[in-house]
Amino acid sequence: MKVLIVYAHPEPESLTGALKNVAVERLRSEGHEVRVSDLYAMGWKAHADAADFGDVAETNFMLASGEAFANGTLTADIRSEQEKLLWADTVLLHFPLWWFSMPAILKGWVDRVFTCGFAYGAGGTAIPRYGDGVLAGRRAMLVVAVGGRQPAYSERGINGPIDDLLFPIHHGILYYPGMDVLPPFVVHGAIRVDDERFAEVADELRERLSSLERTAPIGYRRQAGGDYDRGLRLEPGRESPGSTGFELHIA
Repeated sequence: MKVLIVYAHPEPESLTGALKNVAVERLRSEGHEVRVSDLYAMGWKAHADAADFGDVAETNFMLASGEAFANGTLTADIRSEQEKLLWADTVLLHFPLWWFSMPAILKGWVDRVFTCGFAYGAGGTAIPRYGDGVLAGRRAMLVVAVGGRQPAYSERGINGPIDDLLFPIHHGILYYPGMDVLPPFVVHGAIRVDDERFAEVADELRERLSSLERTAPIGYRRQAGGDYDRGLRLEPGRESPGSTGFELHIA
């Protein structure tokens, strides 16, 4: 495999950093090619703005990003990350869960790299979306460190089910431009992981990485799969009995 790891944590000695190192070592030991985008070490600019686009005539921000992509005037850092995504057949996002989402620097990576014409939008190959697009055929998995304990992120947990919290990333960021999304690797109680627990977690991650090519993705419904009406609402009767909320979009 060709694996791109996008890593977002400011402290190399963090649990997230240690798990990134475990992933690099295991994947390379099994003969896979690995590239790492260490966003903090790269000094990645987290906010998208018109300076990303070079000399374009379009004033609408979204369309301007598409014009810059089409004209090849996106900044070099954005073009480099887009090239890595096209090179990879598997993408791993390593990050801590901060305020129920990814760190701002990683969200900024998405905002700047997933431009109109590349990951979505008129003129690109990403219509229809959700399961189709320029990134179709690639696999993606989240490796997430969560500070709280697992019960608080369960069905009746005060923080909400972890699958619901990760749905905007899984479905809205990764599946939207076509990637197949694998079940996440989540480490709960991250601030309480001692050496013994880390050894267990590292072994679990190694096992998951060794089976990446055989792991079934989350069965999200394709936009063009016939399950949605013209308003992109799920057709009545398509859901499994009792399904509600985000579950409706899993076949």
